[in-house]
Formats: sequence, C-alpha cells, structure tokens
Amino acid sequence: MDPLAFRQAGERLDDFVSAEGAGDRADAFVRLARTAQLVADSPSEAGTPVVDVLNADPEKRARFHAAIAALLAGTDATALFGETGIPAERGFVAELSDRISSRLLPGPRDDRDLSRVVRRLFRSPADVERFRNRDLRVVHAVVELFAGAGSEAWAPARQGFADGFRLLAARVLAHGLSRDLRARGTGHRVAESPFYRQKSAADALLEAWASGGDLRAELAAFRKVSGECRKEARAVQKGLEEAGVSIQSVFDLEVVDRCLTRMALMADVLEAEPGIDTSRALHRLVVRLATLAQQDRSVGHLVKWNLHLLDRKIVERSGETGEHYVATDRKDYRHIWAAAAGGGALTVLTAAVKMAVHEWHLAPFPESFLFGLNYAVSFLALQAFGLILATKQPAMTAATLAKIIQASEGEDRLERVATFFSRLTSSQIAAAASNVLVVGAGAAVFDALWRLAAGRPYLDPEAAAHTFETLSPLDSGTVFFAALTGVLLWMGSVAGGWFENWVTVHRLPEAIAEKKPGGALTKERLRWIGDGLGRNAAGWGTNVALGFLLGFAPAVGRFFGIPFDVRHVTLSTGTLALAAAGLGERWFLGGWFLRALGGIAVMFVLNLTVAFTLSLVNAARAFEMTNEELFGVLRHVLSHFRKNPLSFVLPPKTSEPSKE
Repeated sequence: MDPLAFRQAGERLDDFVSAEGAGDRADAFVRLARTAQLVADSPSEAGTPVVDVLNADPEKRARFHAAIAALLAGTDATALFGETGIPAERGFVAELSDRISSRLLPGPRDDRDLSRVVRRLFRSPADVERFRNRDLRVVHAVVELFAGAGSEAWAPARQGFADGFRLLAARVLAHGLSRDLRARGTGHRVAESPFYRQKSAADALLEAWASGGDLRAELAAFRKVSGECRKEARAVQKGLEEAGVSIQSVFDLEVVDRCLTRMALMADVLEAEPGIDTSRALHRLVVRLATLAQQDRSVGHLVKWNLHLLDRKIVERSGETGEHYVATDRKDYRHIWAAAAGGGALTVLTAAVKMAVHEWHLAPFPESFLFGLNYAVSFLALQAFGLILATKQPAMTAATLAKIIQASEGEDRLERVATFFSRLTSSQIAAAASNVLVVGAGAAVFDALWRLAAGRPYLDPEAAAHTFETLSPLDSGTVFFAALTGVLLWMGSVAGGWFENWVTVHRLPEAIAEKKPGGALTKERLRWIGDGLGRNAAGWGTNVALGFLLGFAPAVGRFFGIPFDVRHVTLSTGTLALAAAGLGERWFLGGWFLRALGGIAVMFVLNLTVAFTLSLVNAARAFEMTNEELFGVLRHVLSHFRKNPLSFVLPPKTSEPSKE
C-alpha cells in the first residue's frame, strides 16, 4: 500500500466519521468515496486504500459504520432508485425547459436526497466509465465493508429501494396506458394490458421480499409480465413508424423502457445470493443509475432520444422520394434531362419575378414575403408538373443512399452503394446541366420578348452590372452564401418530412375526407382533397418551407447584423442571363461575366455538396450507423470512382443495380 494513499484515506475517514449535519456528512462522504478509488485513480487488485485502513483498525471501522448509519438515516433513497434518469411526467417540452433552466440558474442544495449525492460523486461520464470497469473483487470488498453497518442501518435505504420500485411500476402504468400508446398498441383492454398488470406483479414481489420469503414464484411472474410489456412497446413503436411519430408518444415509450430496465436490474439485486452475486448485481445497478444521473442533466441527450424516431421517419420518407431522382436506365436518364429542362424554363419566370420585386425597393418584411411566396409557388408548380430542380435532389438522394447502406450487408452492400452513388452522380449532373443550360437560354429568350413588348431590356444596365458583382466569388460573399444556401436546402427537406409526419399523426387526410359536405365542398371533392394531401404532404411541406426559408434568410441576416444572402445555382443562373442580356453588346463587361460564371460554378458545387452531406450525416444518425461504417462505405465509393470514373458522369447502362 502506498503510504501517501494510506494516510490520505485515513484523513478522509476521520473527516467523514466526525462530520456533523447532513450537508457536511454528505460532502465528506463524496470525498471519501473518491479516495476509495472507485471513480478516481486505478485501484490495486486486492482492494482500495479505504478498505485497507478500516481492515487495519477495528475501532475506526465501527465509527465508520456508525457514520454510514447516520448518513442513511438522514437521506432518502426513493428518488435515487425511482426517479433518477426517468424524465418527469410533464412531457418533452417541459422537461427540455427544466433542463435548460437548471443549466442557467443555480439550484438549491438538497442533502436529504441521496440521488444528489450520487450526482456529485459521479461528476462526469469518465467517472461512470471508470466505475464500470472496476474489478469486481474491489467492488465486492467495498460492498462487504458497507454491509457491515448492519441491517438496521440499511433499513432506510431498503425502504427507499422498495418505494423507488413502486414509483417505477406506477410510471410504467401511467405512460404505458397513455392515450397515444393505447391507440397504437395491440388493442388490449386496460385491465388486460401488461402495463396495467405489471403493477400488481411488482407489488407482489415487494411484499414477498419484505416478508423474507421465497421470491422465485413472484420473480417469475414479474419477469413474465415485464416481457409482455416490452412486446407491447415494440408493437406500439411499429405502429408509430407506420402511422406517424409523435414526440409525446416517443417520450412515453422511452420512459416505459427506462423504467422496465431499471426494475429488471433491481429484481436481479433481490434475486442475487449473498456474496459476490449481490455485489455484481449492485455494481450493474449503480452503473446504470450513475449513467442516467449524467444524462439527467444533458439537454442534448434529451433532444436526441426524443427526436430519434421522428428523425428516422423523416429520413425514410425522404429516401422514398429520392429514389425518383436517380436514373437506373437510359429511359430514366432522358426523363431527368427533360424534367430538368422544364424546371429550368419555369425558373426563368421565378428569377424574373424576383428581380421585379427587388426593383420595387419594399420594406424588408413585405419584400422577403414576396420573395418567399414567389419561390414557394414556383417549387409547388415544379412538383405539380413533375419537373426537376437539381438543388432539391441531394437531400432526398442522400437519404436513399443511407437506406441502402443500412439495408445491405457485406460485399453486396459495397457494390450496391458504389453503383447507386455513380448513378446518383450522373443523374445529378444531368439535372444540373439541363437546369443551367435551359435557364440561361430561356432568360435570353425572355429578355428578347420583353424588348419587343416594352422596347427596353428587362434589367437596366446599372442593375445588370450590380448583378455581376454580387455573383462574383472574388468580390462578394458568394462562397459563404452558397454554402449556407445548401444548409437551407437541407432544412427544407427536413421541414417537409416533419409536415408529412404531422399530417399522418393527426390523420388529416381522413378528417378532411370524412368532413360533412357543404356548398362547393362536395363529398367527392373533400375525398379528393384528402387524398391529395396524403400523397403530397411531404412535397408541399418541403416546397413551401424552402421557398420562405430562401425568401426570408437575407432579411433575418440583416436583422441580426449578419451578412447573409441566398446563392441558389439555378436562380442565380437565370439572373446572370438576364443581366447579360440587359447589357447587350457589353455583356462581357470587362471580364465580370466570367467572374459571375465562376460564382455559378461555386454555387453548383456548394449547394449540392453541403445539402447532400448534411442529409447523409442526418440519415446515418437516424439509422444508427457508426462513423467507421459510413466512412468505410464511402472509401469503397472512392475506389470505385478511381477504377471507373466515367460511370459517375455517363448515363447508366442497365437497370439492375447489382450488375454494374
């Protein structure tokens, strides 16, 4: 034993046994526990400094046991076992607000709550991990030392253990029988639901434990009904994925899962034979409690596990849409060219309306609103006529790629992903090229027609020259703005997926179809509107959200004093072509046209790559893919590109993905 560690352990023990009052005793215990090296530096295999000191001094050990009895008598363990890591019943929004407030505001100290002591003991995830990896012999030595205080000293903790178990069972009943979960479950009546029956099984188990009788029958019954609860929870989750994800439903499911897991660990403690088995069960339980005590304070963790299913639902819906943007044969490839040409032609009108609104010099809000309305109407028209805008593809196709990675295995997955990626790239290039070529030519034609009708170019020379300057990557913030536009493109796809899920959760198509007819809204027309909403909710949500995101982004940036503008490759190509036409013979303008053309190239790269990257990372997270797994697949794609680069540019040769 290190003499310094031995002396320090003795000092910490003296502080603990001589402490008076709940606060001082709790502080001294935390310092002592860390000196025991369960959450601090690595202990020896034989024991810890505290155990060694107490084994060497029976009188000090007796005083230690008396101090432990005083600590337990002055604290309540109910919250530790029944509430730590189990979110409050107020729901996601209230829990999120509470955690943010606790980060910003000081909280009162409660030394009677044993869970607060545990939080102070395990200060970081690293502390929890060190305790998780402790040698079981060391843990057993400490458990035996604490158990020496006697059953009377541990009576308050046993009562807190039982009350915590009852609270967990009550939470399973309350959340498991919530209206949303009942609606998406297997249709049990309340009295037949395992969530309801689990409470009785828990009470029977606790009663047998308190009487000191044989627990085998009660444990078997409790575990049987707990298994049925988990089966019902899986059925509810499947119902959520099919019928739409509600954040509150996910919150209820997570509470049920955490309560069942905690109760299973506590049941293991009740069942364990005295000795090393009990120490092992207690070790697992304390690790779980400490882990959740850390997560109790984490805003990020709360958001992550509550939005996970919703995120996956959005990604899956985007993936289904993305399949339509990837050509699998020459026919699909020709269709993409034609649809993107139509999208380019429509974008000419969008760019013209935008420039007209800009010339009105309105106040920021009405100008931004009209910009957003113009974009939204244009995007909705694209959807209605089956046209394609290249910049809207990446967010959808990235989700499709992630689905393929998640659904495939082994070498077959690598080949399928490489094949899909090459087809995705060639389809994206085809759509972008068709968009840009048609919007450029269309803008020139539009300006020519405008000259015939109005006798002047659509843009005056001053406005045209300013347009060249704003598009130059060397003389403006085009590079930064193009990347931020990629972020907005991704956000639009997320908004569309969220709206589709919201429509599904609230069963709006059915509600509209079943609405009482009246006036022009006949029964057939209501059914047609409901069916249309069900089919197009994701697209409508994406298009409207993206339109107003693009429209309001510059005004929001100016409001906060942040330089921010939109640089959308297709729209910017239209304005560039209108500006060049407006200058007539001076279209080159001393090389400014080439600079603006370079800006278009930058927009093409950044709009697409930023939106695709964000969507792919989001999809990978939703499907719980590791970074190593994702990077490994992408490395194979890069290898495929080096071997056959033309497959990423030329149209596909076959419609069979596995035979590239």
